[in-house]
Parts: sequence; structure tokens; C-alpha cells
Amino acid sequence: MAVRELAEHCLRLLGEPVIVTPPETGIVMMQVREPIVRERFHLGEVVVTRADVELAGHRGWSIRQGTDRVATLAAAICDAAAQSGGEIAADVERLCAETARSIERSEADLATTLRPTIVEFEELD
Repeated sequence: MAVRELAEHCLRLLGEPVIVTPPETGIVMMQVREPIVRERFHLGEVVVTRADVELAGHRGWSIRQGTDRVATLAAAICDAAAQSGGEIAADVERLCAETARSIERSEADLATTLRPTIVEFEELD
């Protein structure tokens, strides 16, 4: 289930949210980890959108890369709904787990395509 669909489901069950901070776009410094030595470094500034809501007495927030205000608001709604517990929290957890697996598969696929381009060096005495 996509984040927008899940947010709509949450709203049907829990009612309308109070929008504390409407989706707003800005920039943040992106930090990444170098894959070999695992050192962190600042890659540069990236565009993000963030939002804060209150739903069924629970606060939720989201920050996403890019300018998709609807998806950012939907993610904030899902965050608040997850804190309400019950089956809806389990639905949000499932979507998070599915998303994590999808990212892992994409990264593994990328590593497989990059592997043939790795250069190995020999040391000379």
C-alpha cells in the first residue's frame, strides 16, 4: 500500500488531522557515508519538504527529499496514526518494512551492476 493510500485509510478511521506545520519546502545539508571506509561526509544541499500534523491526539511529522507536498503530508499523517496503535499502526509498520526491503533490493542491484567496474590494485615491493 502506497503512503498516500495508507494516509487516506488512516483519515477514514481516525478523522481529519490538525495541520501544525503545512508542507514547506527548503534545503538541508545531506550527509552520506562513503561505502568503503564508512566515513561520513557532507555531499551538498538537497531540497526537502517537511510537515507536522496532529491526528487523534498524536503528533506526526515527515521530511522527504524533493518537493512532493502531498506525499510529505501523507507520511506525517501515517506517523501520527502509527502512534495511535492497533491495526493501523501495524499497517504503517508493514509499509515501512516493505519500503526498507525495496531500498535494500535497489542498493543490492546497484552494487551488482557496479561490481564489474571495481579496479583492484597490486602493491609492488
